[in-house]
Amino acid sequence: QVQLVESGGGLVQAGGSLRLSCAASGPTVSISSMGWFRQVPGKQREFVAGLRWSGGYTRYADSVKGRFTISRNDDKNTMYLQMNSLKPEDTAVYYCAASRIYDIALLTQSYDYWGQGTQVTISS
Repeated sequence: QVQLVESGGGLVQAGGSLRLSCAASGPTVSISSMGWFRQVPGKQREFVAGLRWSGGYTRYADSVKGRFTISRNDDKNTMYLQMNSLKPEDTAVYYCAASRIYDIALLTQSYDYWGQGTQVTISS
């Protein structure tokens, strides 16, 4: 069973930056793609960014393009989300997820493993 642990959330002012990390352990050889999602109370979990674990392709939600950057470190089995120019509307619980599907999926049901989430709060 793949396990995912997020870290790096917190409280920052609008315009600031945060970097989230997602450490994967277990049979990570089964992972083909990974993604970041976020959720606010009363709303569905939404796709933020994703990447193919083998590299070479990333995908972003329109709302974060140009501000967020997803990356990974193979040696550490870790995925990152660098978030710049943060806005109050970025406030959410952020989750990392891993999928055995090669293509970067936008839907939560395409992901097989999930982390516990980390709170990101942006003050205006």
